[in-house]
Amino acid sequence: MNGRATVWIVAAGVFVVNLDLFIVNVAVPAIGTDFGDAPLTSLSWVLNAYAIVFAALLVVAGRLADRYGHRPTFLLGLALFTAASVLCAASPSVGWLIAARAVQAAGAAALMPTSLALLLIVTPAQSRPRAIRGWAAVGGIAAGLGPVVGGVLVEADWRWTFLVNVPVGAIGLLAGARFLPADSPDRDGALPDLAGAALLTLTIGTLALGLVRADDWGWASPGVVGSLAAAALLGAVFWWRSARHPVPVVEIPMLRIRAFGVATLSALLFTVAFAAVLLTSVLWCQQVWGYSAIRTGLAIAPGPLVVPVVTVLSGPVIRRFGAGVTSMTGCLLIAVGVGWWTAALGIDPHYLARFFPGMLITGVGVGFALPTLIGAAAAALPAARFATGSAVTTMARQTGSVLGVAITATLLGTPDTGDSALTAFHHAWTAAAIASVVAAATALAMQVRARETSVAASPS
Repeated sequence: MNGRATVWIVAAGVFVVNLDLFIVNVAVPAIGTDFGDAPLTSLSWVLNAYAIVFAALLVVAGRLADRYGHRPTFLLGLALFTAASVLCAASPSVGWLIAARAVQAAGAAALMPTSLALLLIVTPAQSRPRAIRGWAAVGGIAAGLGPVVGGVLVEADWRWTFLVNVPVGAIGLLAGARFLPADSPDRDGALPDLAGAALLTLTIGTLALGLVRADDWGWASPGVVGSLAAAALLGAVFWWRSARHPVPVVEIPMLRIRAFGVATLSALLFTVAFAAVLLTSVLWCQQVWGYSAIRTGLAIAPGPLVVPVVTVLSGPVIRRFGAGVTSMTGCLLIAVGVGWWTAALGIDPHYLARFFPGMLITGVGVGFALPTLIGAAAAALPAARFATGSAVTTMARQTGSVLGVAITATLLGTPDTGDSALTAFHHAWTAAAIASVVAAATALAMQVRARETSVAASPS
């Protein structure tokens, strides 16, 4: 009974965390309207505050869980995520909401790595690969349902997009306190680098600030130049500290494993494009075509829904052509999808002929690229480093999400006519296409390296 209960509790926690991403994206326009037509440059921090804190604390939370126990860390994370969801729903201003989202992200950072650890504790060794695939599939299910669920909730009130987490969190806490298994923490290990996590937070935050405010302040303004320079300096200090700390946020030697480093970099670049696609599709439907939130959710849903299907079908493709070619193809399909929107979309709504094909193509691209890159990164590491490696890859993806949202916000700006909005979206989609193409080229390097290794290892 405990094993089955653990699976359901873990799945519920992972589901609400993943669902939150897609729901909040759909809710962004409604949040802006409710807070006096807040500009996108401010609203982008509702997304970015979450991604920045989640990225910075993910590895730290995993290491603390190893030291103090996965069960208490999971329950703490779920409690924090649930309480912060209430704070988000009660927010009287954008600033309050941004702060509450940061707290919510801290809870998610504690919940995600411990959820997988608890799942593996109650799973027999021979069944663990299937359990890991199931754990990852929960995120795909949440992605498919997120836009539609978000649309329905926003139609009632955007605050319900956060309150929906509360009953799931409360039930999970009650059931978790009774059924989740205990483990044997290692209290002798060194504490993780909390100062390094703070440095990473400041690095990504100042970089996002410079990018988000570039349209308002000007690229040559002291604020933008200072933000970008500060990000570079903080990033250098973070790298220096990570190279010397016994338990760093990012293990530099791990990044020197070529296949892992390349896959992680490609995942970061891929997520820049993915975040831009998700945000622009929501804003286009609601702000340019005037769709309701629920209609927007239904319009976006085909993309996320096709992802798990393609993920299942991609197995034979990977075996036949390799992870590099498969993920490269996925990244290029995303570029094709946003290229379609650039060429086909106009101010007048034409969903089936113009918007739907681009959404379907990008969904197929995500299905080929994302799980393949995650799998390639994990496969490059020994089994003992899988958990840490997956956390680093997730951290890179969250960083990519911050950059994608920040770049999109500054490129969209605040257009005041239909034609200027069309031009702004073209710029954002072009940037997403460039990021996708660069990600594709990076992914192909995995294939080239694998071929070189194979040739070098073959007998002469």
